[in-house]
Amino acid sequence: MERKKRVLVKFSGEALAGESGFGIDNAILKFIAKQIKELVENGVEVGIVIGGGNIIRGVSAAKDGIIKRTSGDHMGMLATVINSIAMREALEKAGLIVRVQSAIKMEAICETFIVGRAQRHLEKGRVVIFAAGTGNPFFTTDTAATLRAIEIDADMIIKATKVDGVYDKDPKKFEDAKLLRELTYELAMNDNIKVMDDTAIALAKDNKLPILVCNMFKDGNLLSIINGDDSAFCSVVKN
Repeated sequence: MERKKRVLVKFSGEALAGESGFGIDNAILKFIAKQIKELVENGVEVGIVIGGGNIIRGVSAAKDGIIKRTSGDHMGMLATVINSIAMREALEKAGLIVRVQSAIKMEAICETFIVGRAQRHLEKGRVVIFAAGTGNPFFTTDTAATLRAIEIDADMIIKATKVDGVYDKDPKKFEDAKLLRELTYELAMNDNIKVMDDTAIALAKDNKLPILVCNMFKDGNLLSIINGDDSAFCSVVKN
């Protein structure tokens, strides 16, 4: 029996904030839940990682030296747990069965991350949200998403953003910016392109994990991407 498709979707915390730039916009949660439900109903096994930048970023919290970088990063990890709980609520409201697994033990709130248990949840059709990053400071949620994707043996990692894919330069600043539909891991590490941080890309490269960058705000785009629809808006990073 052929295994179902399994994907890890990475959302930024800032995306949850909407126009306000801070906190959580319930309308966006509802929209994301609709997109994830569409995947599950089409037989896709879904893991999710959400950043915490809509609440606090560890690097920013530690920039003036009052808060240590390690403490700032721990604060950022807790922010991802808050976002994960909010996402769980939205997904359950949409009728899905969801588990949150945290890299930091907090049994009163969610499960502790165990890769075998996560895989069993996915096999049973449950959505698994991976919270608290890698559980270690100095690693981004991009790296955490890539690591979890590899651990659960995902077929791809989808980075859901506010743009249609990867551009050769900032499309907000340059009118002649070009969408790159396909690019190599090496090109993705280019400072001008900024797909993910270098650690995340290197992990993906070493494990031959495709990275798809897409616009999360286009209705039905996630399913189109997974189905290989040529009309889907995305960029693919691979060898």
